[in-house]
Amino acid sequence: RFFDPRMQEAVSERLNLEQDIRRGLMSEEFIPYLQPQLDDKGCLVGAEVLARWQHPQRGLLSPAAFVEVAELAGLIETLDMQMLQKACHQLALWSRQSSTASLSLSVNLSARLLYQPNFVERVLQILEQSGADPHRLKLELTETLLLDDLPCAVARICELKAHGIRFSIDDFGTGYSSLAYLQQLSLDQLKIDQSLTCALGKGARHLASVIDAIVALGRSLGMTITAEGVETAEQFTLLQAAGCTQAQGFLFSRPKPVAELDFGPFAIANRKEQ
Repeated sequence: RFFDPRMQEAVSERLNLEQDIRRGLMSEEFIPYLQPQLDDKGCLVGAEVLARWQHPQRGLLSPAAFVEVAELAGLIETLDMQMLQKACHQLALWSRQSSTASLSLSVNLSARLLYQPNFVERVLQILEQSGADPHRLKLELTETLLLDDLPCAVARICELKAHGIRFSIDDFGTGYSSLAYLQQLSLDQLKIDQSLTCALGKGARHLASVIDAIVALGRSLGMTITAEGVETAEQFTLLQAAGCTQAQGFLFSRPKPVAELDFGPFAIANRKEQ
């Protein structure tokens, strides 16, 4: 028999973090940060909601500090729904001002939520209670989890789309990327994974052709094409040339609290490449 105190320490840390996440969820310590999304002309069209943990002792924590444990503990769905509620509340506030009424918000959801029996009812209830326009809400799903039960996913997505909600496939190009399910799901947006975007202009052979193919595929299915992780003006120029219609990344802005979001024009040409 062997006992490794380091293993016990790791288990104890994970269990303590799990309990801390549960407490944080009950206290609503998880807050939305927004990363702007721009069209191919550099105009703000919306933002992606990204969770941050405003921990009372440890300060502001990024998802790297809690998402993995939240997923293992089955708490990620609760976190996703809290972010959805806060996003809908923000959309309702934006709708009262002409300068922000046309903006949309994208919220990441675990695909497992789609398979919960009351998922559609919960989403519609949040929209009704908040007063948010469903046409300004976009739900982002990861492609690999959608394959668990494709017929159920199609039915739930179609039901919510009938109310005006839009859907996006996140991290495209890193999973199995079945063309059959893309057609069946009737999605509104395809997001090119940042691992592909970041390699643009850095000597990665044939990558431009891969981006061209993804853009052509998405456009043939009537989807908006958004590139994640844009860090340089050169990458943005290459994506524009490929026909990518939207982009987000550090070139434009890091994720920020709602109060710090810049609604003015983004002077991309003058920004320092990071």
